Order: sequence, then structure tokens, then C-alpha cells
Amino acid sequence: MQLQDTITPSTVSSVAPSVIPAVILAGGQGLRIGGDKAQVLLAGRPLWRHVYDRVAPQVAAVVVNGVGSFGSMPVIADDVPGQGPLGGVLAAMDWASRQGAKRVMTVAVDTPFLPGDLCARLAMQVGPIVIARTDDGLHATTALWDVSLADDLRAALAAGARKVTAWSETAGYAAVPFPESVPPAFFNVNTREDLEQAEAWLA
Repeated sequence: MQLQDTITPSTVSSVAPSVIPAVILAGGQGLRIGGDKAQVLLAGRPLWRHVYDRVAPQVAAVVVNGVGSFGSMPVIADDVPGQGPLGGVLAAMDWASRQGAKRVMTVAVDTPFLPGDLCARLAMQVGPIVIARTDDGLHATTALWDVSLADDLRAALAAGARKVTAWSETAGYAAVPFPESVPPAFFNVNTREDLEQAEAWLA
């Protein structure tokens, strides 16, 4: 169920981005790019670092959901491995709740060109789930989540839910439109060809 896809004065949230934490979802295997996607170098820096540098100025705190080393970054793991991105979203909700946050933003580790106003734009919209959208569709893991949804998501995962968009539809989401840009703000680095394209844009 989509709740709303436009921002109006009646739906402006009182929750400032400065109190919203963020989690970088880095649990994917990255098979199409040769494995360990988070550590793949783009312009001499690992992908996760590009995403962190984009997100950190916008939020209260940032951690990584995944395995391995991310410098001095705190890392949180899924409660039950192998549940896909939704497992990372649940880990993000649980972690943010322990920090006393009401909402948490998630972003994918393979999106190095995220907007500098991402959290602010998402936070202007009220809804249990707020997802970024461009003309080519929803970017379902780039979203704000109410941490109160954790128990519902836990039950859905136990029942076999794996698709982020499908579960978001059952919970009810709002979509926030973002303009097209070059490079695309939500471009995913999934393959070596994507990496070459990202390198060209940065050059």
C-alpha cells in the first residue's frame, strides 16, 4: 500500500535529520563484481567509504551492516544471516532503537553518488516507511524506516519474506521523488562495467 508520493505541509515531519542515524547495507556477496563489493576500489577508495562520505554529514551516526573490517567504523550483523536486504533493514531498526532513535535511514553500499540532501528530503515525509524514487522506479533500500516496525518485519522474515518492496507495500510506504542527475544519484555499482562507468564519472 503506497501512502503518498508527494510532500505537502500537512506531512512535514518534526524529526530533524540530525537525530536520525544511518546504516550502510553491505551484506551482499557481490558475485557479479568478484565478491566483497564493499571493499572494491573506486577512484582508489573502497565503495563503502564513498557512501559513508556522502551520508555521514547528513545524519547523527553511521554504522555498517555486514561482515569484515570497515576501518574504525562500527559494524552490526544480521540476527539471522542469509535473509537478504530485509535482514539488514531489521538489524538497522534494532540497532537504531537501542540508540533511542525513532527512525533509521538505510542506504546500499554500492551507491557512491547519493544526494547530499537525501536524509533531509526523506525526513520531510511522514510514513512508517519513506522510500527514494526517481523516474525509473523505487530505490527500496534507500529509505527511512520507523523502528517500531521491527517486530512486524521479524515475523515477516520468519514467514519467508525477502523482497524489500513487497514487504514495504504491506506495511505502507511513502515515496519521495528525486530529480534525475548525472551521475545518477542512485546508480548501483553491480558489475565491473558499472565500476568503469563510475570511474569515468568521477574523472
